[in-house]
Amino acid sequence: MGSQNTDPHGDRAMRRPAATGLRLPVGVAGTGVHIPERVVTNAELTRELDTTDAWIRERTGIRERRFLPDGQTTSDMCVAAAEAALTDAGVTADRIDAVIVATFTQDQPLPSTALMVKERIGAHCAIPLDLNQAACAGGVYGLWIGGHLLQNEALSHVLVIGAECLSRVTDPLDRATRVFFGDAAGAAVLSRTRAGHGILSWHIGSRLSHAVEIPAGGTRLPPSATTLADREHFLKMDGRAVWKEATEQLPASVETAVESAGFGVSDIDRFIFHQANLNIVKEAMRALGQPMDKAAVSVDRLGNTGAATIFIGLHESLAGGRVRPGDLVAISAIGAGFLWGTLCVRHWGEDGPARRNP
Repeated sequence: MGSQNTDPHGDRAMRRPAATGLRLPVGVAGTGVHIPERVVTNAELTRELDTTDAWIRERTGIRERRFLPDGQTTSDMCVAAAEAALTDAGVTADRIDAVIVATFTQDQPLPSTALMVKERIGAHCAIPLDLNQAACAGGVYGLWIGGHLLQNEALSHVLVIGAECLSRVTDPLDRATRVFFGDAAGAAVLSRTRAGHGILSWHIGSRLSHAVEIPAGGTRLPPSATTLADREHFLKMDGRAVWKEATEQLPASVETAVESAGFGVSDIDRFIFHQANLNIVKEAMRALGQPMDKAAVSVDRLGNTGAATIFIGLHESLAGGRVRPGDLVAISAIGAGFLWGTLCVRHWGEDGPARRNP
């Protein structure tokens, strides 16, 4: 269904058509975020790294990011974002049927982070589901899974959370990764909505690459004194490969998903891209022929917050009135793997008209 399989020869991803519609329409009923208080400026990072504020701003568009204080964890951020989203949706935790947590910076390998969050917020009837390796695409993948879970008429509400504590997995001595990333969490409550609203279509793709990876800690390179000394437990990233893949796949994925819903790219009212790098967002919007003021931007003040970025963009767009009832929204992300995808969504606000029906 709207998937993309890797070519066995490894030279390209074989494309399949995007998928359209859900039998039971599902939309976003509420959103919430948690942003740590500690601000880390470019000037602070340049004290330890061979770089400058000007270099960071030019290459990434980032001027500051947030780091989670010592003693706090990813699940703490998840709980805070989840509780805010539940309040926004007017849904109590005991009505949640599933809790999906997308993160590759979980508190620990076991037990389940989703289970930790479920217990702490009081969602005692919910199924806990963890997306631990979808990386920065985890938010889109989590929303896609949540929408499909709600095709079961016995389920009513799904809580999807994207969170990362990337300050704990980036090497403080590595300019190639340390300057890009920050910590945050975002959440959305999915519920069924009226026809013609919610998730209208999607496109999902993937292609295996080790351009972004944490080499050690699994069965290939188990933890050892050697892997620790070689700093193999930190995130490694080939920035050129990320640029190439993101600028190729994100615009193509958006076009495919939007066209599958029966619209043109110019019909989209708000573009919510994963915030890997401000220049990538600008390039994606240029490729789509759309003005930058239609794109949500948080990377300049928060950095790349992984699976949290699309939830932050959605939450801030709704809170700031940039997404109104009836508006069309394209939510698109790419993450390590590489995994990418786009959702075309019509905001389901109770007050708005169902406009521009395909």
